[in-house]
Amino acid sequence: MSLPSTQTLELHESGFVLHVHLNRPDVRNAMSLLMTQELSAVFTAIAERPDIRAVVLRGKAGHFCAGGDIKDMAGARALAANSGNDEAYFSLNRAFGSLIDQVDHAPQVVVVALEGAVLGGGFGLACVSDVAISMNNAQFGLPETGLGILPAQIAPFVVKRIGLTQARRLALLGARFNGDEALRLGIVHQVVNSTEELGTAIETTLSQIKRCAPQANRATKALLHRVGNEPLDNLLDDAARQFARAVAGSEGAEGTMAFVQKRLPTWAE
Repeated sequence: MSLPSTQTLELHESGFVLHVHLNRPDVRNAMSLLMTQELSAVFTAIAERPDIRAVVLRGKAGHFCAGGDIKDMAGARALAANSGNDEAYFSLNRAFGSLIDQVDHAPQVVVVALEGAVLGGGFGLACVSDVAISMNNAQFGLPETGLGILPAQIAPFVVKRIGLTQARRLALLGARFNGDEALRLGIVHQVVNSTEELGTAIETTLSQIKRCAPQANRATKALLHRVGNEPLDNLLDDAARQFARAVAGSEGAEGTMAFVQKRLPTWAE
């Protein structure tokens, strides 16, 4: 399936990687409804593309994402006033929740490069990444309660990422913090001190992803998402069946042969 045309995203395929830049620099890449829809369309388009094994999400002009677009909220307020109900608010908010769940379960390895503002919805995207690399001076936070609203769609993913205790503190105080604190909390996996180091860290991460078998990575990510959501015996039984199929499959055979022959497997070349 080909990639969709987009107005708020800049897309670039490079080998097995899709680079996606959030591209609304005038508003620090705030997440509009159009951006939400376009990002969802991109992840839908690549869901069945095994040739795309990794997605790198990054923002243009030194910011990742400053959260929800205030103009969209103002538009929803006008619709609500005209209609006499809050369905416009619900639809706007719920659309982002659907997107963040979609990114969370994407079969690709999702890498986020975090700079500048990582707020609200941007924070939520960071929390559903597989690998998060941050600049030390990036600014993280959940500012919603300071605006009189809730981090409604983000909250479950923040709790899954860092646990209820820390999520309570961050959400109920609206505190801002930098990349070093994000590393301590477990939101990100690596902190760098310059854009050059950030680029190097991304390339190192992608080289590691390339060493992993494509189908094995997809199956492993799906397996990890099932942990804690179904009975353990059933999960282990199914995991054993998947393991048996993998050992007997083409990737298992190639991986074993490459190890014996002391060479890279074909997917890593």
